[in-house]
Amino acid sequence: MFFFDFDNYFKMIGLAWHEKSTRARRYYLFVLLIWVPLAASFHALCFALDRVFFPGLARVEVRQPIFMVGHARSGTTLTHRLMTEDEGRFSYFLLWECYFPSLLQKKAIRAGARFDADWLGGALGRLAERFEERRYGKMRHIHEMGLTIPEEDDISLYYSMASGFWITRMPYMGDLDFFRMDEWPEAKRRRYNDFYREVVKRQLYLNGTDRVHLAKNPLWAGRVASLIEAFPDARFIVNVRDPRETIPSLLKLLTSAWRALDWDPQRQKKCLEVLVETSFASYAHPFEVLEAHPDTPAAIVDYRALTSDPAAAIEQVYADLGLPLSESFRAVLAGKGKRERKHSTKHAYSLDEFGLAADSIETRLADLFERFGWDETAGQGGAPSA
Repeated sequence: MFFFDFDNYFKMIGLAWHEKSTRARRYYLFVLLIWVPLAASFHALCFALDRVFFPGLARVEVRQPIFMVGHARSGTTLTHRLMTEDEGRFSYFLLWECYFPSLLQKKAIRAGARFDADWLGGALGRLAERFEERRYGKMRHIHEMGLTIPEEDDISLYYSMASGFWITRMPYMGDLDFFRMDEWPEAKRRRYNDFYREVVKRQLYLNGTDRVHLAKNPLWAGRVASLIEAFPDARFIVNVRDPRETIPSLLKLLTSAWRALDWDPQRQKKCLEVLVETSFASYAHPFEVLEAHPDTPAAIVDYRALTSDPAAAIEQVYADLGLPLSESFRAVLAGKGKRERKHSTKHAYSLDEFGLAADSIETRLADLFERFGWDETAGQGGAPSA
């Protein structure tokens, strides 16, 4: 059955009801009281019909999935999209597929796209492209998004009220927790992961049951133990980058959205403080869990190596996870590497902008600073988006 977190939903309604900003309150209540029930009910119906129209779903298994975690802006997107170029090996979600978790929905939309191309001259496709540009165009210099681009599995839980992407819309840091799943009650963890497994099964059914599911979710750095619990044969990739670069980059990205909701500076400051604490956990927690599970295969991707020689970085990931590397994919990586080394961005940020001190970050994450050799002068400006 389609999973819906009613506890989280009613908590969000309560927060929205007491929202001081009139614009934000009206927007939240419209989304929560009108749009979410309609969308979730539609998804639930289609999800239930999947078993009727596709009985083969019962035989699909999720084998040795790969989960990519790490602090946001640490290179997870680049690593994920490079690996998705290994044609025929992996199954993953495109952005539009995340918003339609039912197999019936995905099949219907794919059939509609073929009809549009064959009989309508691509008219509907052009409408979708214009929507893409309006929705994502302004942010593409920071994070490239598009309906047909690989994205984070977490979005597939959006209308279940279980996705961390709600924080970008309702940034009630400290009141809503989508991060620390490893600390949640066992029953709640199981409900989330059982449903997530069903969503992944549908994607495998669509893309090929012999493929390996490849997931990229920076927010799931707080869910590593839960993922191992739910998928004992899982493999992990942990992306790392100097936190003096990633933390202010993430804060800059989120505050631009908060200002649009008329949130006062003091309130933004409170949310940022909670977010900074979560950032520290995003760095430390995956390593703590993986050290406690030495039999779980894992690879580490250093952002400096990834951006200087992407092909070599991905080859090392394959070696660490025991994945054979074909000559055809090796050639693809060589070409992609040349393109990525030329990439640049206008996204600029600094620690001073958010009242953060480099030495305090170094103190909190001293072990990792020593382990990865982040020097004392890095992290004071914009860098390629990731």
